[in-house]
Amino acid sequence: MDGALPSVVGGLVDVPVVAIPTSVGYGVSLGGISALLTMLNSCSPGVGVVNVDNGFGGAVWAMKCLR
Repeated sequence: MDGALPSVVGGLVDVPVVAIPTSVGYGVSLGGISALLTMLNSCSPGVGVVNVDNGFGGAVWAMKCLR
């Protein structure tokens, strides 16, 4: 359930969604790897996933979408 929110939001809106998994989580988060794999396996169009704790990469992807 850690990475399910970007998929849900991506299915509800018609704009791109930036998904940034974090290394902090509850349960067995494996340093963000479980959230990353959940986000990568989603089938929602328009969801861009970057690496764990990579806020800068997410910002770069968002800027590329705006241009």
